[in-house]
Amino acid sequence: MGKLSAARIKSLVKPGLYGDGGTLHLRVAGGGSRSWVQRLVIRGRRTDIGLGGYPLVSLPEAREKAFLNRKIARDGGDPLSERQRRESVPTFADALQTVIALHEGTWKDKGRTREHWQNSMKHYVLPSLGRMRISDIEARDVLRIVGPLWTVKHEMAQKVKRRISAVMEWAVVNGYKVDNPVNAIKLALPKADNLKGHFKMIPHDQVAAAIEKTRASTAYVSTKRCFEFSILTATRSQEARGMQWSEVNMEKAVWEIPGSRTKTGKAFRVPLSSRALEILKEQKTVAGDSPLVFPAPRGSVMSDATMSKMVRQANIDGVPHAIARACFRSWCADANFSREIAEACLAHVTKGTEAAYQRSDLFNRRRAVMQKWSDYVTGAPSADVILLHG
Repeated sequence: MGKLSAARIKSLVKPGLYGDGGTLHLRVAGGGSRSWVQRLVIRGRRTDIGLGGYPLVSLPEAREKAFLNRKIARDGGDPLSERQRRESVPTFADALQTVIALHEGTWKDKGRTREHWQNSMKHYVLPSLGRMRISDIEARDVLRIVGPLWTVKHEMAQKVKRRISAVMEWAVVNGYKVDNPVNAIKLALPKADNLKGHFKMIPHDQVAAAIEKTRASTAYVSTKRCFEFSILTATRSQEARGMQWSEVNMEKAVWEIPGSRTKTGKAFRVPLSSRALEILKEQKTVAGDSPLVFPAPRGSVMSDATMSKMVRQANIDGVPHAIARACFRSWCADANFSREIAEACLAHVTKGTEAAYQRSDLFNRRRAVMQKWSDYVTGAPSADVILLHG
């Protein structure tokens, strides 16, 4: 009868086995379903191997599978064992979940990092790589994802690239890949010197005006006060938004952020300036019985988007994170405070020799600096920047 063709396959209705001129056959069942079968001699024994249903597996695909099986059998191998080995290789989606499970024990942010991983992978990566066997993923597959993002959403592209790389490193360690394909795309990406994903900030001498703009806005009172409070304490947005009354000692003017809510995973004491304490006293009437200091209108933790929206609507040309932290760091440099004290105020982790010898959190020195910063951004009488050392 000769080889099969798409037209001939369509015309086949009688149940039976129809050959393609070699080891490949199409089996037509009584209900009209069609599936591929390869009759092959493996190590001296005739074996039938199923290659999948038609048309899900097309005629060219079936021929390719049959050809590869013949090569394996000719070389003395067992195509069935090879297929079983291949089917044991996880998909990228499965490997991703394994990697997340391995790392999430070190993420002390109540699932936020896991959520960020899941969302970025679901949006940018899984549609292309999710169902691929991890052993099949090559550099060109990664480049198709990262390349279009690199100059448009550079910060996100970097995160996606790092997260794909973490999964592929796991694949290398577990013997599914010889090398990490992410490493090969570096030279194919544009130079990123001008694309660094820094948060947009404003000059530190504009912070006071930014606070005034938000105070005059129609935003919810907790949102306005939380924004100002995060600036006064130079803390991260999520730390201020999730702040609880149980963390505050009003008498000692100290806010202690537990390690479970800090980026470093270590508890951090924040000295509270006079204006920061005023905000907390004012906020008592708004928070009521809520354990949160700055609850959203419905009592839950305020979202990051809420604060960002207020800043945009107030026509402030910066983002909350940079206004609270980068502006403070810039001011410290201009006011001639030492790097040591500035980094300590931001709870940045020191490394190497410096970390080995610096065991104090410099709390009393930080209190003086934070009060001067508060005076500077609120226009208090001592608001002039005084050049100091340390």
